[in-house]
Amino acid sequence: MSTQPRRRFLQAAGVAAANLLTADSVFPAAYARQASNLRKKVKITDVKCMIVRGTWDWNLIRIETDAGLYGIGEAYWGWGVKDLVVNKMKGILLGEDPLNVDKLYTKMLMESAGAGAIGGATVSAASGIEIALWDLAGRILQTPACNLLGGRFRDKVRFYRTTQVPKEHPEDMASWRDLVRRTKAERWGWTAFKFQGDGIPRSLDPQYQQPGHDRYLRNLKHGDIAQIVKVMETIREELGPDGDFAIDLHWHYDVRDAIDLANALRGVRPMWIEDPVPPENPELMASVRQRSPVPVCTGENLYGFAGFQKLIELQGCDGVHIDIPKSGGLLESKRISDFASSYGIWTAAHNPASPLGTIASAHAASAMRNFRIHELANWIEWWPELVIHEGPIWENGYLTIQDKPGYGVEINPDIAKAHLAPGESWWA
Repeated sequence: MSTQPRRRFLQAAGVAAANLLTADSVFPAAYARQASNLRKKVKITDVKCMIVRGTWDWNLIRIETDAGLYGIGEAYWGWGVKDLVVNKMKGILLGEDPLNVDKLYTKMLMESAGAGAIGGATVSAASGIEIALWDLAGRILQTPACNLLGGRFRDKVRFYRTTQVPKEHPEDMASWRDLVRRTKAERWGWTAFKFQGDGIPRSLDPQYQQPGHDRYLRNLKHGDIAQIVKVMETIREELGPDGDFAIDLHWHYDVRDAIDLANALRGVRPMWIEDPVPPENPELMASVRQRSPVPVCTGENLYGFAGFQKLIELQGCDGVHIDIPKSGGLLESKRISDFASSYGIWTAAHNPASPLGTIASAHAASAMRNFRIHELANWIEWWPELVIHEGPIWENGYLTIQDKPGYGVEINPDIAKAHLAPGESWWA
């Protein structure tokens, strides 16, 4: 069937589809039936990637089809991801039926085994493509992407705003008070926040000149703990007794020091301490969690279901912190979240993505039964303008899932072109 007859056929039907979705399909039955009526009518013809330089280098992906339909997504930032998307994954996908999302994700990893298909840039590249496939599926079936993951548990996803260490005078509590006030005053109406606990010793002694400080050690001196607690008590005073905030520790500490810090932070009642010890040993994280009087959240450095499985089975955290464009995309993250939920562990989302990856991640969060809160990390003023989106992205600290096909957004060409990384061009 030529391109023009395909388009007329799809327009007449009101939807476009790919392969017949089998009984074990990930799609809800209603959408599976709808897709089966148009079996094998659409094929993937191209996979493109461009890097936009924002808070990080965002890997934006576009999957095109012979029906004129396309989907957009985002892979986690990092070196080599674009190369994998366009020089490895593209060849695996060409000619495939785009609605076989889970099959194609599995195929990409199976055929990339020698390139590290259980972690790193390979999984991030496949995750970004998976995210673009869900947008395409939503456009094909004329429904929001979250509806294809089993439907919504919530229409609105709560966000927390991550802050950085004050640039000037981090030793002065007035700088931290000002940081809290400025962040609370942002126009998006945040109701929860995250502050950098591990940044305090390093910012006060950046050259590691104090006795007992060493760049390659993971220790906390008594004075370090006292300083962290002082800052967090100041933040608690500013936010009030019911204000929600988390404390990021960026896997910088040993088990004993992390436990001592957790005990010292009991009085400030944070939502959680994040990544207190290195991520590669789930037994260590479990040891901290079992002896911590405050919740422990972790997971941004883990990849796929297998990367989270042992941590969850050990009940090594109170909450899994999944980076969805890094850890396998929407469906894999939902699998992780469902498994964690069976152990009484809730889910949050780590997120340094652009608005495209952020909105896609929120669609997965909407479909997770035990999801609590989603991150917005570093901020630049033009961030929300990268996508064309109906209305504000957040209101009163929440992102509302729109009733539009896929993720309901397009890339703003003017903003993207103005911020392309060196050597990049528009959807080249």
